[in-house]
Amino acid sequence: MFDLIIIGSGPAGLSAAVYAKRAGLNMLVIEKDSMSGGQIINTYEVDNYLGIPGINGFDLAMKFREHADKLGAEFAEGMVTGIETISEGTDTKAPVFKVNTEKESYEANTVIIASGAHHSKLGIPGEEEYLGKGVSYCATCDGAFYRGKVAAVNGGGDVAVEDAIFLARFCEKVYLIHRRDELRAAKILQDELFGLPNVEVIWDSVVKEIKGETKVTHLKIENVKDKKESDLNVDGIFVAIGIHPSTDMFADAVGCDDSGYIIAGEDGATDVPGIFVAGDCRKKRLRQIVTAVADGANAVTAVQDFLVGKERA
Repeated sequence: MFDLIIIGSGPAGLSAAVYAKRAGLNMLVIEKDSMSGGQIINTYEVDNYLGIPGINGFDLAMKFREHADKLGAEFAEGMVTGIETISEGTDTKAPVFKVNTEKESYEANTVIIASGAHHSKLGIPGEEEYLGKGVSYCATCDGAFYRGKVAAVNGGGDVAVEDAIFLARFCEKVYLIHRRDELRAAKILQDELFGLPNVEVIWDSVVKEIKGETKVTHLKIENVKDKKESDLNVDGIFVAIGIHPSTDMFADAVGCDDSGYIIAGEDGATDVPGIFVAGDCRKKRLRQIVTAVADGANAVTAVQDFLVGKERA
């Protein structure tokens, strides 16, 4: 029986683990993968985390995990399949939740969901091979590395157009590749995009392959109408075809928006007393390492406030 179970050990979950141990809570972190760190493990270089610019994403993840380990945080490996409410609790008694995994079940008086989110992928040759070496899913994270270079954005929605506009500020050239003959993005964004001299839209086209040597050098493009293929020389490609929170297993446990993001404020409190959320799976504007880490700290602070004066099982 734990005071707190944290689901996920990306930046939000590990931050929560550090704050929970410092608060003296009896806690457990459940991680589905064999390694902590979440999405940043696959980030070649992190240049916007305060105080340590240019650190390798894997190294930063290991520093986060080492910090939690040093404080004695307990970890268990398993894929969480859902949360059950055993007892709802009262003004003086804490609730009890059962967190189920594929093999084990654990009970706690509070839960922080820090399961993160995942980017939709193209599923084409070269995408995995050049991840962090010219393939990225976050323009605000990695765009600065392409100053004066040529970049491509794949997608046609708001995020793709926003990424292209952002990259155009410092890239020599930006290509927006879209499989249709019109964009789905808001008109105001399209107007801004079409007014940029260094942006070119490649209509009715899909990326068939990402190629390179040590890094991305070009893309193989196919026109969906005439099936003609061509090569496009670029230094990198930003895939912006959607991001999805990893929250399917919690849809029946807490309130989510239409996209599956768990609804909560800055304190991380969901609509179920005793269940909190932190990181990329929370409904919010900015999803970055720094906001995930802050979420973890805020959620644990809210957990402490919630448990004050309550009898724990």
